[in-house]
Amino acid sequence: MSAVERRAVVVLPAFNEGAAMEAFIRKVDAEAARLPGFSSYRILVCDDGSHDDTADIARRLAEELDVEVLTHKLNRGLGETIRDLFERAAEIVGDDDVVIRMDCDNTHEPRYMAPMIRRLDEGYDVVIASRFQPGGGQHGLSLYRRLISRAATMFMRTLFPIDGVREYTCGYRAYRGAVVRSAIRHYGNNFIQLGGLGFTCSPEKLLKLHLLGARFAEVPFELRYDQKESSSKMLSSLTTFGYFVMAVLYHWPWGGWRSARRPIAVPTDPVP
Repeated sequence: MSAVERRAVVVLPAFNEGAAMEAFIRKVDAEAARLPGFSSYRILVCDDGSHDDTADIARRLAEELDVEVLTHKLNRGLGETIRDLFERAAEIVGDDDVVIRMDCDNTHEPRYMAPMIRRLDEGYDVVIASRFQPGGGQHGLSLYRRLISRAATMFMRTLFPIDGVREYTCGYRAYRGAVVRSAIRHYGNNFIQLGGLGFTCSPEKLLKLHLLGARFAEVPFELRYDQKESSSKMLSSLTTFGYFVMAVLYHWPWGGWRSARRPIAVPTDPVP
C-alpha cells in the first residue's frame, strides 16, 4: 500500500458528552483532514447508552462528516465500548493504516495526532501521548486525582515494565493498523477481558499488545482536564481493584497472560 492510500481511523468512546462533542469532533475532523500522506479518514463514535443528546449529535454529524456511529442501547462501560470500537476499526483498516484512540470530552487535543503518526512511521507499533515525557504535563486535575494517577503509574511501571512506556493509563494512543488487526485476530473477544472493571482496559490493551511483540514509543502531551465539560466517569475504587485483578492474571504462573504468551509477527518496518 502506498502512502497516498493510507487511512486514519479515529475511535471515540462517548458517554454523556453532549456538551463538548460537536466542537471536539469538528476539531478532530479538521486536524485529520490535514494529516500528510493520508488519502482518507473516518471517525468512529460509540455512544455507550448516553442519557443526554450525545447520540443525536453524533448521528447529525454523520450526515455531514465522515463519522460512523455505533450505539449501545444500555450503558456497558468503557471497556466494552473500546472493545467494540477496536473490533470495528480492525474490519476497515489495512496494515499500513492508523488507528487513533482519543477521549471526546475535549481533554485530548487533536494536534498531537501528527507527531504520533510520525513515530509510528519510524517503525513503532503503538505511540502513546504521554504526560511524563519532557514537554508533557497536565492541567486542571485535583490534587487527589494527581496522586491517584501518580500511584497508578508507579504500580504499572513496577509490575509491568515495558520498553518505551512511561504512560500506562492515558488512552490517547496511535496504533498501526497491522497491530490492531493482529490483536483482534489473536485474542478475539478477550482483547478486553476486564471490560467491567472501570478504566482497566487502557493498561490491559498495552499488556496484550506487549505480549504480541509490539514496539512502543511516546510523544510529549499535555492533558487538558481544565477543558472538560462533563463529569468524570472514573470510579477510582473499581479501577484500582481492576489493576490488582490484572496483575494476578498477568503474573499467574499457571496459565496467566505472561506464561501463555505467544508472540506473533508484527511488521515493524518503517512505512515507505
